[in-house]
Amino acid sequence: MDVDALRAVYARLLDAFGEQDWWPAQTAFEVMIGAILTQNTAWTNVERALERLQSRIVLDAESILALDPLELADALRPSGYFNVKSQRVRGFCEAYLKAGGHRGLDALTTPELRARLLSIKGIGPETADDILLYAFDRPVFVVDAYTRRIFERLGLLAVGESYEGIRRAFEQALGPDVSMLKEYHALIVSQGKEVCRTRPACERCALRRTCAAAAASPSDSSISSRTAQRRRRGTTASEETP
Repeated sequence: MDVDALRAVYARLLDAFGEQDWWPAQTAFEVMIGAILTQNTAWTNVERALERLQSRIVLDAESILALDPLELADALRPSGYFNVKSQRVRGFCEAYLKAGGHRGLDALTTPELRARLLSIKGIGPETADDILLYAFDRPVFVVDAYTRRIFERLGLLAVGESYEGIRRAFEQALGPDVSMLKEYHALIVSQGKEVCRTRPACERCALRRTCAAAAASPSDSSISSRTAQRRRRGTTASEETP
């Protein structure tokens, strides 16, 4: 992975979007629950689910497990797949308490903690790395669909590379700078949601000059026009999950 190219992308995105101040949560435990709920849904839906849950209980593992499973599922309804997610949240809370809560998990090394998280049903690599980075301040790089799309289009990432291969390459290139890793992932999400969409808005992309896909793409004026029309009508839609 080209270190200079990765850092140049970071600098351009930071200049374009400013600091993102992620993850939006009051506590580390809220980060963990949010990471589970954001699977296959937009962040706005997660916020609604968390608000509903926090209107009923204090947001901690004990309170979640004490809540009737049907009521938990109902509270999480806005996040989608709420029956499955309520089971995953309960399973996580059980494992969390069994491990000694935040203090017990934080005592583990990063590889140990990652393996422990991945052993919990419903937690895959992206969710585990969200939790590691934003709840435990561990120097890991979160790989999501936006990462693949953006860096494949830039020509910095080959199509079809494995999650672990991408994660290790970014971590080796960027080093153990937790603050930068947090900010970089948040900036990638903003770029993926607002600019480098499935149908990209290349005409307003901060990375266009160095993007092979942008150079090869047709004019984006029609896309820009449709986006402007949707905004005037107040119907701009969100795309994938954050």
